[in-house]
Amino acid sequence: MDRKFKASYGKWFMTPVRRAIKRYNMMSPGDRIAVGVSGGKDSLSLLFIMWILKKYFKWDFELLAVYVDMGWGVDPSPLENFCQELGVPFHRQPTSIKEVVFEYRQEANPCALCSHLRRGALNGAAKSLGCNKVALGHHLDDLLETFLLNWFHNGKFSTFLPVTYLSRIDLTVIRPLIYLPEASLTQLARSEKFPLLPNPCPVAGKTQRHRIKEVVAYLEKHYPFIRQRYLTALEGASWFCGCRQ
Repeated sequence: MDRKFKASYGKWFMTPVRRAIKRYNMMSPGDRIAVGVSGGKDSLSLLFIMWILKKYFKWDFELLAVYVDMGWGVDPSPLENFCQELGVPFHRQPTSIKEVVFEYRQEANPCALCSHLRRGALNGAAKSLGCNKVALGHHLDDLLETFLLNWFHNGKFSTFLPVTYLSRIDLTVIRPLIYLPEASLTQLARSEKFPLLPNPCPVAGKTQRHRIKEVVAYLEKHYPFIRQRYLTALEGASWFCGCRQ
């Protein structure tokens, strides 16, 4: 497939992404950035958008993709072929996360442990590849859902930040898609025919986050601009906008 930058991409998703990156100073000239690619629409949309920034907007940074193989036996070659098509180096990081989470620990709610192990594997791979930053595909829906999860289950008004510096390993995590709703990424993945991989996780669609998605969908019927209103309120909070550098 011949992938090119289309004029419609500017207003659709590139302008919000560029605005988020600049507002929170996510990138600097000479950065070496690893994009965590899982085979889902979010991470592949992020990789594609970062490729556009480098190829068509001539931003000065190095780009590579890291796939954390959790041990499900999923064939990652479609991702590798996609990266080769874009001219982006691809790295597969083998792990035994599936075995640890679902066979050894056998936790009733495995998501937190799984997420922790995946982040550790991704960050470790990024450091070993000489990267100073890791880019994740979290979007506006993720931002809102994480806030509601923390509120409902932990009694806290908190969510992830656009930029997080991990001092222990000297690595910065950035989330360039926080201004984009999930629907935009779904549409982009369909339009570009991204090579999405199957998700073999046995708890997929059964998690607390899935229930929160249903809550957001219900609220959206009565308050169509809930995501944008939430973002406006969030960026007015000192604990959130204070991460701007």
